[in-house]
Amino acid sequence: MAKRSVGLPFSRLLLNQALKTPMGATYHELYPSARTSNPSLLGRPFCSTSTPTAVRHLLAKMEMEKHLKLMESGSDEKLIDVNRTRNARQNGLEEALTLYEEMVGSGIFPDVVTFGSILYGLCKHGKLSEGKLLLREMGKMGMNLNNVSYTILLDALFKAGKVAEALMTLACMIVRGNNFDVIACTVLIDGLFKSGQIKEAEYLFCNLYQLNLVPNYITYSALIDGRCKLGDINGAESALHEMEEKDCVPNVITYSSLINGYVKQGLLHDAFKVLRKMVHKNAMPNICTYAILLDGSFKAGWQDIALDLYSKMKQGGLKDNVFILDAFVNNMKRSGRMEEAEELVAKMASGGLKPDLVNYTNLMDGFLKSGKVSSALNLAQEMTSKNVVFDIVTFNVLINCLFKLGKSDTESIYSAMREMGLSPDLATYNTMLNGNFKKGNWTSALELWNEMKSRKLIPNAITCNIMINGLCEAGRMENAIDILKEMVLMGLYPTSTTYRILLNISSKSRRADTILQTHELLVNMQLKVDKDVYNILISNLCKLGMTRKATAVLKDMEERGIIADTTTYNALIHGYCISSHLKRAFMTYSTMLSERVSPDIETYNLLLGGLSKAGLIHEADDLLSEIKKRGLVPNACTYETLMCGHCKVRNTKECLRIYCEMVIKGFIPKPRAYNMLIGYFSKMGKMKQAKELMNEMQTKGVSPTCTTYDILICGWCNLLKMPDLGSTLKISYRAEAKRLFIEMNDRGFVPCESTQACISSTFAAPGKKADARMLLKSTYKRKRE
Repeated sequence: MAKRSVGLPFSRLLLNQALKTPMGATYHELYPSARTSNPSLLGRPFCSTSTPTAVRHLLAKMEMEKHLKLMESGSDEKLIDVNRTRNARQNGLEEALTLYEEMVGSGIFPDVVTFGSILYGLCKHGKLSEGKLLLREMGKMGMNLNNVSYTILLDALFKAGKVAEALMTLACMIVRGNNFDVIACTVLIDGLFKSGQIKEAEYLFCNLYQLNLVPNYITYSALIDGRCKLGDINGAESALHEMEEKDCVPNVITYSSLINGYVKQGLLHDAFKVLRKMVHKNAMPNICTYAILLDGSFKAGWQDIALDLYSKMKQGGLKDNVFILDAFVNNMKRSGRMEEAEELVAKMASGGLKPDLVNYTNLMDGFLKSGKVSSALNLAQEMTSKNVVFDIVTFNVLINCLFKLGKSDTESIYSAMREMGLSPDLATYNTMLNGNFKKGNWTSALELWNEMKSRKLIPNAITCNIMINGLCEAGRMENAIDILKEMVLMGLYPTSTTYRILLNISSKSRRADTILQTHELLVNMQLKVDKDVYNILISNLCKLGMTRKATAVLKDMEERGIIADTTTYNALIHGYCISSHLKRAFMTYSTMLSERVSPDIETYNLLLGGLSKAGLIHEADDLLSEIKKRGLVPNACTYETLMCGHCKVRNTKECLRIYCEMVIKGFIPKPRAYNMLIGYFSKMGKMKQAKELMNEMQTKGVSPTCTTYDILICGWCNLLKMPDLGSTLKISYRAEAKRLFIEMNDRGFVPCESTQACISSTFAAPGKKADARMLLKSTYKRKRE
């Protein structure tokens, strides 16, 4: 028998039924056989032989509620992350259940309020199966189930993402004839928004007055929060105005929801306006409000404003919590300052804050992304020692760590997951697929792909893109096209990421017709042709210097009504600079300004690169002044481009000045910048300074390249040619060259011909230099092969 699909039509049917059905009929009138004489809950028998006194019942109920309140440690705000767990809740629930057993053993018959308290505790702790069982037992006992009981379970099911079960619970509530109150409707509106059933949520809100219900500030908060999460800021503002017109006073949750909506849209100025408004209205911001604004400010690069906000928070008497810690850790993670993040976690922990699973997972992920795999693994061991229970997200980060360390035994990974009661999800498979491709194990990746489908896990666009990219890089184009076709059969159409992957592969042919054929193939596979797609195509053509073809694509793009943006113009400028058509690059820049398209720092970096390449360093300095006038902040690429230009015209003094300014501003130079300076010192014979620079780059986490070793080895070898060089210095210089050569070889780098010549002339026996050079050349030739 086919299962009924629980979706929009079913939820609308239930809402219509709730709006139309007279609320007089009871559950037992409709289902008389539902009553039972042998009620039980979770295997615990009830004792109904004696009637407790009112005093005993009241005292027992008060004591149970006291224990259940232990589960309310921390904020009870609506915005609390459902993934966070608290040990206090676990302890409170266990004590409450123990007390419940004592009540039953003493012959005390719990009433609907006591059961409601237990139901709330079970749902709050995520024990939904037990909660549903409890509600069913209450019905069998003939209890008059009130809206509170249903609302508790309904809210918990929606928050757990169990939409079908939530709608079935709603159906039971309607069948029993329970009157809808404003709390039940608010929970339903909130749940429908969270489950993506927007039309149904709006439909219910619009029909509240038909149920003779007046929405309160919580109802409006749910509506505003739902609209904000959909990106409908105008709708959220409209709801707030309606709320104020009806003298329904917004509270901190209402304002925080709106602030969250603005922050997610990148509208920080508007978010801070709401903050000022709520303070003016005496709705003082809480810790969640501050956490939202802190996170948004850090993401926007408003470091000083974020720190000032944090200072105001502390002055207001609010204490740090896990969300504030998240905002700081995420900010430090983005900038790679993981040592600071670790210190901050330790500092807050010493101040009494207990980092939770999300905090630890963020920290572990940060270590991994900054290349500190061993630190990430150590943190995972620390979590285990502290009995922090892993969820699937944490486990996926750990799997990523293991792959980075070269430990990719899938069987041991599955075994560990089973021990923790976890099943691999799409993210798990995506991580393992990515790890296998990075190791060159494309056959293992295909096996995982088939295994995932056999487990009834439907791949998403991300999974397909990982497969297509990995197979293309492995040279398995036929397999990649098979995955692409399979993707379309599954109802997944190529995305801009798919397009970028396949266009990059076709660009390797350096043929415009091949690139355009790939474009047409994907368009025929229902690729949505938008601005992103055009920008990718123009960018790929421009990287190959095919600016005429790119201009033709731009014309087609504009004829379709798609307006060129900064990315489009940057691609064209890049193409002209590569082709040494500097005049056309600046003409494109002028067109960009006349079309009121704002240039970004990348635009100027491309133009600076073109000027530096042409040796027009004075014009480059003038352009830098224009950058600053426009209020744009030079980035690491800007400084490196200027360094390259000044080095090219041998203006080493200015090159060193730019380097110092770059480091003072907090930028970490890339290997190319270090190599320029190391090369300068090597040519000047200042090998001590060159060596110090290499040590500095390694200290800052920048790995030396093959070029770095080539420069330094040749530099030390050239010093040995100096006349009247003492034997002690000769030994020292030879030792340095030998050490670097061994280190270079250990890293798998192949020295260039100049380096091979220097090594053979320095270390070969007299009369054997030519033979030594030939031997090195043939050795490294085999190594390349």
